Parts: sequence; structure tokens; C-alpha cells
Amino acid sequence: MGKASSYRQFVQMTNSPIQFWQASLDDWGIPREILNQAPQSPWIHPPESFKPESDLKPNTPSWMRAKEALLNAGQKPTLLDVGCGGGRASFALVPPAAHITGVDHQQSMLELFVSEASSRSIAVSTIFGKWLEVAHQAPICDVVVCHHVLFNVHELAEFTLQLTKHARHRVVVEIPMSHPLSNLSPAWKHFWNLQRPSSPTALDAAEVISELGININVETFTVPDHKTATTDRDVAHARVRLCLDESRDAEVREFLQNRDRSPRTLVTLWWETSN
Repeated sequence: MGKASSYRQFVQMTNSPIQFWQASLDDWGIPREILNQAPQSPWIHPPESFKPESDLKPNTPSWMRAKEALLNAGQKPTLLDVGCGGGRASFALVPPAAHITGVDHQQSMLELFVSEASSRSIAVSTIFGKWLEVAHQAPICDVVVCHHVLFNVHELAEFTLQLTKHARHRVVVEIPMSHPLSNLSPAWKHFWNLQRPSSPTALDAAEVISELGININVETFTVPDHKTATTDRDVAHARVRLCLDESRDAEVREFLQNRDRSPRTLVTLWWETSN
């Protein structure tokens, strides 16, 4: 049975795209017997991996949709970046953005965000915490961006509604078509004989958002895999995510060096607001 057929059957049974989204995310959990062998938590987000590139003009649909909304917002438009990391999604939008508020649940990310903003003379403020817990602290801004966050969001409907409430003009979300850890699925099969899920996808997220009555726009694009050398940091990050210890580094390196380097498909989800 194909993915589309199984999805339709699930929705007919539950009558809820959000339930499909949540059940699919739950399937990405790591079995307890593997977690018990992990030297450290595999759920890592190293700040150095989220440092903005030196070229801040990506020319992607996500960048273009946010920029055009900011340009139409009047003088000194404001931007809210939810899950800001080091500022990759928002710093490329200055100008026209005159001020950015960054929200992140990891303090080290906010420290990187402030440091990178200072080096670029960008005016920022920060809010520490998970979005649904701190949304009431965030200002209403002209545009809200949220890049590479949704696959970590179980309560996607409420998360989306809060994004919408905080945007005067437009919300722009970017996520990969498939789960961001899908690139390690062959490694899970190799090291643990564990089959990883193929759902949810960005289109499933779009279904959830559409069910809220939001007129969502969907644009896909590809980004190349710049075939850089595999670094010791790459090996360490992959090893931790795979719940392995340092004795497996040589095997992890071999996997990374031989992995699929096809272009990645990313998706821009955007919608207008009436705030």
C-alpha cells in the first residue's frame, strides 16, 4: 500500500490530520533498549551547526516571500524569528528588517544569535523558552519566520496559530520535505537493524495548517549537498545521534563518506495574516 493510500485511510479513521502528524512524529522515537545503551542523549542541537553563512542572500522562496512582505510593511519593519538558532533565517532579511526578535529554547543558541547579530550591526532582542510557553512574551511583528522547527513540534496546530497571531502581514515557514533525521535512516538500519519511518512529510504539515482554515501556499525547492570533507565534528554529531560510543567512529565516518549526496528538497509554507 502506498503512502498516499495509507494516509487517506488513517485520516478516514481518525478524521484528523493533526492526529496523523502526531502519531507519525511519535514513530521517530528511539526504542528504550537502544537509548539505554547511549553514552549521552542523542537529541542534540550543537550551536556551531546553526551559525549563519557568510553569504546572507540565499535567494530561496523562503527568503523571497519574507522579504517581499517586509518591503510592503512600511518603514522600519519588524521581524520575529521563532527557533532562531544563530540567525540563519532572519539575518539575511536585514535590510529591509529593522529589528529582529529571536526566540529559542536553547540559551547557547541565543548567545550565538546575539553574537552574530552584533558582528553584523543588526538590532535584536531575544526571548528564551519554548514557543508555546513564551509566545505571550513576544511582540506582534510585521513578519514571522520559522525555519527547520516544525518536525520538533507535536502540538502543531496551536504552534501555528500562535505564529499567525504574532504576524501583522505574513508567516513564512521552511522545513525539509522529509524528516530532518531521514538522512541517518540507512545508518540506523546498518548499526541497529532499526527501520526508521518515512512519515510525516512537509505536505502533512501543510494539511494540518490548512485544516485550521489558513490559506496556505506551498513552494518546493532543492539545495545541493556541497561535497565537503567529513570532519571529526560531523562524525561526533552523527555518532551521538545514533546512540553509539567512540569505538564506532571509523564505521560512522565510512557511512558519512559514502552516504547519498543528492540535492535536498526543502519546502516553503507561507500565508497572509489579518492582524
